[in-house]
Amino acid sequence: MKLGIVGLPNVGKSTLFNAITKAGAEIANYPFCTIDPNVGLVNVPDYRVDYLAKMHNSKKIVPAAIEFYDIAGLVKGASKGEGLGNKFLSNIRETDAIVEVLRCFNDPNVTHVDGNIDPLRDIETINFELILSDLELVEKVLVKREKVAKSDKSARSEVELLKRIKEVLEEGKSARVLNLHDEEKALLKTYQLLSTKPIIYVCNVDESDVANNGDDNEFVQKVREFAKEENAQVSVVSAKIEQEISELESDEEKKEFLEMIGLSESGCDQVIKDSYKTLNLISFLTTGEDETRAWTITNGTKAVDAAGKIHTDIQRGFIKAEIVSFDTLKEYGNMAKVKEHGQLRMEGKDYVMKDGDITNFKFNV
Repeated sequence: MKLGIVGLPNVGKSTLFNAITKAGAEIANYPFCTIDPNVGLVNVPDYRVDYLAKMHNSKKIVPAAIEFYDIAGLVKGASKGEGLGNKFLSNIRETDAIVEVLRCFNDPNVTHVDGNIDPLRDIETINFELILSDLELVEKVLVKREKVAKSDKSARSEVELLKRIKEVLEEGKSARVLNLHDEEKALLKTYQLLSTKPIIYVCNVDESDVANNGDDNEFVQKVREFAKEENAQVSVVSAKIEQEISELESDEEKKEFLEMIGLSESGCDQVIKDSYKTLNLISFLTTGEDETRAWTITNGTKAVDAAGKIHTDIQRGFIKAEIVSFDTLKEYGNMAKVKEHGQLRMEGKDYVMKDGDITNFKFNV
């Protein structure tokens, strides 16, 4: 799972990236400091993994992970090559979703590329460049597919889809506003259109706005209203605070710091969780003395396909899945009592996996 952290120059992208990944990306108060994307692998916070590992005294712990890309700041005209435009846009095409960082704080010491703070204008700038880039791509593909469709009937539905997308883009709207069925979504995936990618808006606020989740920040309120139209997630963070948290050595120190500023979790953890929601992902769990691991799957995945995440042989020789929910195991305290009370379920190939399912696949090859 790859997420691209984007935004205009000097909005706090690299500071947030550093805090999330502790990768030490370069930070500076001038545009295009980040030229090639910095990449960091981040564990998904999941107390269930720690709980199970402790219960079974597991030798190895493997949480789910997300890959974050810190991509160069974008400016107006990027779709025409302004700034680092073409490089920026090609980097975004490689990601599964976009984390768009918006400046929602005032600081005279940090310059804004457009002179003043206006997150909705910043969203418009970025979205417009993504739309223009997509429109150029769709027009080129459409010319080629229309020629093919004259002799190949199977290409005609693709042409109709591309025409629908072109109309939406020409109206200045993102392609994600279209209601597409699964076959159309699968087809579009091959084109890697930028404006179809799901977006998480991250409002970077002052330290004073964090405790109440930005409820008193007029910029945050505007972003939330806008995000409703796209059914997009909005996270509120202070990149400066997240940087401070990331520099603390122990989990206990982090917990005390969060309590001191009135938070139950860090903004970075919230961004990671919002990323999971946005991409419609869940985790199932395997646990034992050797290893406790979280496996990332799409919500709605069947048991036989989840088995394939572990190994293709398990999928091929699938017999059944022994499953208990994490909450049930926690309630009874151990697996012996779960079995004693008849709470260990036997599920077949077509069982739809649930978030937090603790699973043992039975197979024969």
